[in-house]
Amino acid sequence: MFNTISMIGLGYIGLPTATLFASRKIKVIGVDVSKYAVDTINQGKIHIIEPELDILVQAVVEQGYLRATQKPEPAEAFLIAVPTPFCDGHKPDLSYIESAAKSIAPVLQKGNLVVLESTSPVGATEQLAAWLAAARPDLSFPQQAGEEADVQIAYCPERVLPGKVVHELVSNDRVIGGMTAKASTMAVALYKIFVAGDCIVTNARTAEMCKLTENSFRDVNIAFANELSMICDQLDINVWELIALANRHPRVNILQPGAGVGGHCIAVDPWFIVDKTPEQARIIRMARAVNDHKPEWVLDKIKAAITDVLAANPGYTMAEVKVACLGLAFKPDIDDLRESPAVEITEKIAHLGCKVLVVEPNIESLPQKLLPANLALITMTEALAVADVVCVLVKHRSFVEAVVKIKQHTRSVDAVGLLA
Repeated sequence: MFNTISMIGLGYIGLPTATLFASRKIKVIGVDVSKYAVDTINQGKIHIIEPELDILVQAVVEQGYLRATQKPEPAEAFLIAVPTPFCDGHKPDLSYIESAAKSIAPVLQKGNLVVLESTSPVGATEQLAAWLAAARPDLSFPQQAGEEADVQIAYCPERVLPGKVVHELVSNDRVIGGMTAKASTMAVALYKIFVAGDCIVTNARTAEMCKLTENSFRDVNIAFANELSMICDQLDINVWELIALANRHPRVNILQPGAGVGGHCIAVDPWFIVDKTPEQARIIRMARAVNDHKPEWVLDKIKAAITDVLAANPGYTMAEVKVACLGLAFKPDIDDLRESPAVEITEKIAHLGCKVLVVEPNIESLPQKLLPANLALITMTEALAVADVVCVLVKHRSFVEAVVKIKQHTRSVDAVGLLA
């Protein structure tokens, strides 16, 4: 049924998905607005960090099953995996989806399937269909012709763990919400090309809400752990020991506190529910408030440590204080900095006027927002040799392996339990 598949968006989800289709000897045309990403992929290389992916990409590019371009081309199925951030006031920003719709509209043909994978607010799939219909009045879409539509449309969110994306794309179940029964059937056939997990059919709105619910569940539980860490700090209790003890209860499984919540999903998606149902989403809103506040709480701890340094070193100026920030990624052992609380904290430390030594082993250069003169990306050995304050913001494996050296610093702020 599907000889050629087009993947719109070649980021952390789009590239692995395109690669897995290609690994099943299906022709895949990957589309991305980034010339760097396109050129890198066409060389058989990858522009992100994800275990196993580099070997797979090299193989499918060399075999001719995956090719990247900046402009969409005809295909039987189009999958859209582009960002869905929020605007001011935490309003969903669907502009990337709209741009993707307008880019594929000229090459759509009768019999095509379009699948939205981007994590989106309820109703986004219907909005996608409306944009496509407006751009191609010569074709019919599900909202116009139902099962008989020329182009069928479905929603199928990813649910993977960064660092294990290749494995989980294959093994995890998928929720598929077609705008029609035919769309769902076509989408199931598409994903079963490589998905070993079950493909469970529902409607588009329920599928959209399912992804938001999964991430909001995680956010609420992380908020409990983060709030608990602040309570324990006030009461002079080791929160890491407390959680370990509480989790010995057979029906308790408290998550680990951190510097906040980051990533393109959990830090963003709950707001999509709040935006649609502000009066009803009270716990979800409060969880977001707790997790959004956690970086400020960590920053206060760092400010206190800096104050101690200045008090202990008369004549020291703020510009002479060296603060080492260990980790920028939003979770351990990846290079993804999207919505990362560690980036937010590091940026605010720099604004204090001190020298900031950034240690992030998974990136080669600092992001644009962290490029003032008082920041430097250096190795952990270099940072620990001169730092007055050490802030552990991400629990990277390399930091765990060096925990003995990190513990030698008397002034440290540990947001992730590395030193507990």
